[in-house]
Amino acid sequence: MSYRKTVKLICGLAGGSAALVFAAGVAESRGYFGEPSREATSRWSRFNVVQAAQPAWTPANHTPAPTGQAWDFNWDKRDPSALTNGKKKENVTEDPSSEQDNGKPKATRNILLIRHSQYNLSGITDKERILTPLGREQAELTGKRLAALGLKYDVLIHSSMARATETANIISKHLAGLGVELVSCDLLREGAPIEPVPPVTHWKPDAVQYHEDGARIEAAFRRYIHRADPKQKEDSYEIIVCHANVIRYFVCRALQFPPEGWLRMGLNNGSITWLTIRPSGRVALRTLGDAGFMPPDKLTRT
Repeated sequence: MSYRKTVKLICGLAGGSAALVFAAGVAESRGYFGEPSREATSRWSRFNVVQAAQPAWTPANHTPAPTGQAWDFNWDKRDPSALTNGKKKENVTEDPSSEQDNGKPKATRNILLIRHSQYNLSGITDKERILTPLGREQAELTGKRLAALGLKYDVLIHSSMARATETANIISKHLAGLGVELVSCDLLREGAPIEPVPPVTHWKPDAVQYHEDGARIEAAFRRYIHRADPKQKEDSYEIIVCHANVIRYFVCRALQFPPEGWLRMGLNNGSITWLTIRPSGRVALRTLGDAGFMPPDKLTRT
């Protein structure tokens, strides 16, 4: 069989670029392309360069090694295996595996983080920083969007600041028939969660503000962002209306990204950020700052 027929046969069977590159390397080394043959140490030099540019072949069951830190399944300190570890059993005949199964979460938590609508930036006190007319329109649009999703919301928690409270009240009108409870929380107030990296020049809070706000916002994260309780039977959908800094910090912490990168993200007023927390402790970001339901002339980021 001629060499060219052999190459065609190999390529037809393999169907991949690797076979073609291999055949080309052999042909070059043998002088089929009009070049003289070379020593073994140099005849494959060109082939090696081409080969390095090809995607590495890996088995189907290959698990890539993480380039950073491995995922911490006990990030919320609620991993059942960690909770039962070291506990003294009252009943020595009790099956440890059955106890662990009973303590495993079975439901998924869906947390929809809503940034408050546009507000009066010239207000000095919090009570003066109420929503603008456009901000009220944005809250109406967000409420309609949440209602249109057709989800069974369990609770609507909001920051106690005026702009978040007003936004939540407007949204709640669109969920009136669902019996969604309104809950105010001081932990969700806006603040400086952690010094951003890289730093910015237009916003430089004092170190004490990072110290105080950071502890409070971290406490809010631990209270609201975690896997479901083992007693929870069905998946839940919870709405949290708060602020851009809080939401961005929550996203970084939940995804186990460096929290110092929170300021690299931007969120529109009235936008929806959707976190899903599985019973296993896995976290997924379904949407970040979704505001596609608003007309372009209604979009702001103040």
